[in-house]
Amino acid sequence: MLRDLIISNRSCRRFDEGFVVEHRTLEELVDLARLSASAANLQPLKYILSCDSERNARIFRHLAWAAYLKDWSGPAQGERPSAYVVILGDTAINNTFGCDHGIAAQSILLGAREEGLAGCMIGLIRREELRKTLDIPAQYEILLVIALGKPREQVVIDEVGPTGDIRYWRDGAGVHHVPKRSLQELIVG
Repeated sequence: MLRDLIISNRSCRRFDEGFVVEHRTLEELVDLARLSASAANLQPLKYILSCDSERNARIFRHLAWAAYLKDWSGPAQGERPSAYVVILGDTAINNTFGCDHGIAAQSILLGAREEGLAGCMIGLIRREELRKTLDIPAQYEILLVIALGKPREQVVIDEVGPTGDIRYWRDGAGVHHVPKRSLQELIVG
């Protein structure tokens, strides 16, 4: 059921690094993005796929993880993603990308969950360093990086408490808690 898939599709930041995500799986996930909606049907997105451990390590260096977890600098060795999809905007097609990359990323992440994988959409990227590392031509704007792999953490949804604090957190057992506002709070009028 779609609702269950969406509920289980939480940002995962700790993975079984030894689990291999095949290149073909990444292609299938990007195919879901390809078939998704695109503003004016321009289809300006391009993708870099990585499931090679050496290339993954080069990508990992340029990403920031979980800003609310102040005492955590990101996944430790052995818990890092085993694959990445770098989403690019092709400025030869269009200069703005609206919400296309968000739609594409959600399609990729839902497809990954359906396959038993998990992921994290990362927007805090040292873009120019990543561009140099991957030799990305200037015509491509780096929009998002999606980290993927077999999940090694439990993520649960909680209701936002009486203080209104929406910051995610981890409990003593390492369970990642994600507070969500109530439906009634979101609907206006």
